[in-house]
Amino acid sequence: MGAVSKRRAKRTLPGFGLTLGLSMTYLSLLVLIPLGGLFLYSTKVTPARFFEIATDERTIAAFRVSFGSSFLAGAINAVFGLILAWVLARYTFWGKKFIDSIIDLPFAIPTAVAGISLTAIFAKNGILGQLFVPFGINISYSAIGITIALTFIGMPFVVRTVQPVIEELDKEVEEAAITLGASYWTMFRRVIFPSIYPALLTGFALAFARGLGEYGSVIFISSNKAYETEIVPLLIFMQLMEYDYEEACAIGVLMLMCTFVLLLIINFLQSLSRRHKRVTANA
Repeated sequence: MGAVSKRRAKRTLPGFGLTLGLSMTYLSLLVLIPLGGLFLYSTKVTPARFFEIATDERTIAAFRVSFGSSFLAGAINAVFGLILAWVLARYTFWGKKFIDSIIDLPFAIPTAVAGISLTAIFAKNGILGQLFVPFGINISYSAIGITIALTFIGMPFVVRTVQPVIEELDKEVEEAAITLGASYWTMFRRVIFPSIYPALLTGFALAFARGLGEYGSVIFISSNKAYETEIVPLLIFMQLMEYDYEEACAIGVLMLMCTFVLLLIINFLQSLSRRHKRVTANA
């Protein structure tokens, strides 16, 4: 009787077996089976052909545009998203609820609408685009426009990931650091940033991954020129339009593998950061 009670006590979630089964079924139907089908279909491509596709100049150029623009957009969001999250979490001002609500706007509107809007604004005769024309800078239909579009759709990921962490920070610790003579920069660098760094890195990873898969907003603001402003999702779409399913699947698998590696690296860095934080707290 005592053994049965101990086994029941270890169950932290009632019906764990059933809920785990439903969760795995749901995950398999939405993620594992489609990805498995992609890998299975890509086996039709011989290793030599797969290597040829991966090293093709057009494929490399598309990966360079996608990864470069997504990384730059994620870095921009990491900086300004942190500032925006800090303002929303720490200050009270008129219109705060409105600003807080429009943070989620990129989640709600279709990406095509975002692309059309950004193209109209940053075109040569647009409200903002015409300001850069005298300097010889064309934002729409260029790599700059792609970065702006990816920054727009990735902004909420950083803000919504960092904002709750900032709200939970103990202000008394910050006040104590200032009282002991620490400057605001030192206090931020040694007290605040170590606490929000894992969340900030997570937000960057989410924005970066979202940018890699973005299609709708980019095709409007980009010129979609091969070797210059063509992104990987567009290249896959072009291969599908030409009924070259094997090459499209090969590029998709290559994209998926690169994304997995990057996410594993970021998760590893996050685990190191959390481990360092625990060691510091116990010291």
